[in-house]
Amino acid sequence: MHATIHLLARTDFPRLKRRAIETLQLNLGYRCNQSCVHCHVNAGPNRKEEMTAKTIDAVIDFLAASPEITTIDLTGGAPELNRNFRRLVIAARSRGLRVIDRCNLTILEEPGFEDLAAFLAAHRVEVVASLPCYQKENVDKQRGAGTFEASLKGLRRLNALGYGRAGSDLILNLVYNPQGASLPPTQAALEADYKRILGERYGIVFDHLFTLANMPIQRFGSMLISKGQFNVYMTTLREAHRDENLDAVMCRSLISVDWQGYIYDCDFNQQLGLALKDKNRSRLHIIDATVAQLEWLPIRVADHCYGCTAGQGSSCGGALENETAPAPSCVN
Repeated sequence: MHATIHLLARTDFPRLKRRAIETLQLNLGYRCNQSCVHCHVNAGPNRKEEMTAKTIDAVIDFLAASPEITTIDLTGGAPELNRNFRRLVIAARSRGLRVIDRCNLTILEEPGFEDLAAFLAAHRVEVVASLPCYQKENVDKQRGAGTFEASLKGLRRLNALGYGRAGSDLILNLVYNPQGASLPPTQAALEADYKRILGERYGIVFDHLFTLANMPIQRFGSMLISKGQFNVYMTTLREAHRDENLDAVMCRSLISVDWQGYIYDCDFNQQLGLALKDKNRSRLHIIDATVAQLEWLPIRVADHCYGCTAGQGSSCGGALENETAPAPSCVN
């Protein structure tokens, strides 16, 4: 609560102007088979929120009326736990859309999901998979005991289908988050580190590594407060802000839809309740919105936005640009 109040106070973060909307990011629900320390949506096995079939029908109708959108980005929780996940993927791919599944890898090993990797491969779904380190102790500390070994099994399952292999059109990208209140190291250097160690030790291959800064909201924000690190981390983000990152922040070309169907500038604004609104409604629902209408609405900013512009920058597609940073390591 204290973190939310702090972030929503008056901010001096620069104003942003939206460009053409190309990506529709959908949070299909907060249920997850994991409870990660850094999770900014407080996802976990006991969460019940899930996008309904009716709302997914509205999403499909929105896509049909929005030729400007070329990508749908599916997130959660574990988005695959939504009972309409596969129907949505098939509908989007039938329209020629690029589909991204933000997969935690361990879901591929859950009972009843043994055929999930094959489904993703059959429909040419791009997998963005969270693996916050190449060392077992760090991954298990951040994501729970046994997570690292289960993640390796998931990666091997994807590799066996062709994901991440040279010459394949099956894209497999990994995601790194810092363990604590620090900025990520240089993305390109850490990617080289990941590829060398995962390849040599485990025979794992992948396409790219995305380094993401942790956002000071929800579970991670609460952890910072409990350790007395919230203000220090916010100062770190502010002091590392770079104006040149503003041009590439994801909210310029992306909109985010929550499990109920309401629309936001990004997944982080979604968690803070900063919905898009017009003169008639305090929050817009996808059933009532058009791309043309949304492109005219201002982007809502607050102090957490410094998490996207600090250092090399951070977005759902990783760093915004490279920069000199500490020696690459997932140990911090």
